[in-house]
Amino acid sequence: MSSGVEDLGPWWTVQRGGGPILATAIHDGHGLRPEVAAAMRLGDPDRLREEDPFTAHAILDVPTHVIVHRSRFEFDLNRGVEDAVYATPDQAWGLDVWARPPLAQMVERSLAIHAAYYRMLGSLLDEIATDHPRFVLIDVHSYNHRRGGSNAAPTDPADAPDVNIGTFSMPRDEWAFLLDPLMAAMAEFDFNGRRLDVRENVAFQGKGEQTRFVHQRYPGRGCAIALEFKKFFMDEWTGEPDQAELEAMRRFIAFTAERADALLQ
Repeated sequence: MSSGVEDLGPWWTVQRGGGPILATAIHDGHGLRPEVAAAMRLGDPDRLREEDPFTAHAILDVPTHVIVHRSRFEFDLNRGVEDAVYATPDQAWGLDVWARPPLAQMVERSLAIHAAYYRMLGSLLDEIATDHPRFVLIDVHSYNHRRGGSNAAPTDPADAPDVNIGTFSMPRDEWAFLLDPLMAAMAEFDFNGRRLDVRENVAFQGKGEQTRFVHQRYPGRGCAIALEFKKFFMDEWTGEPDQAELEAMRRFIAFTAERADALLQ
């Protein structure tokens, strides 16, 4: 950046491999640049609770993947420019994010990184689209299901599948040949001796900016699947993970990527 404001931390990591499948973990990050951290009232535990920790670990075995290191509380890559920096509590699950209203210059610098991400992603996808007639982006997230507290009852499983597939911006009929058998395969995956509840558009509908970007920029060629793990793999209040569940998540995403690749052939 040319602003003169210190920003030495990494924005994201891109690993490039072959094939038409890539995975992203755009909400895994917890980092903040110093000026954002200084302006923020929200504490680390509350911030972590709304981020998607360990989703980066889940995508490591997909040969092409992108891991974002900055917190969604600096800029949210799954929202458009107008909402990417949370200005009010109603944009941030009712949380009081800022000790003082964010300065326009700080917001501008955050949005510049948001724009840089989408330039990078577009360039990466252009390369993949050059080599493959169709491609799939697996957009990996996670969501809370114990919002009432660590000792409160979890969200009713009827409203909280283990894996929620969001397809709001997807031309669903056009990609049914891939998505329907892929979801069936996910539901049959041996996840540490059990089968996961995999459903579509229950807890979330996949209305994020990244999937919209893919479907708008690459009509008929790019399929972006918003995949949300319920946070069964960790204590969402302490941040403590279950290592066996994390390893199963990693195998699950690798399996999903391999099946998506096969279905594109």
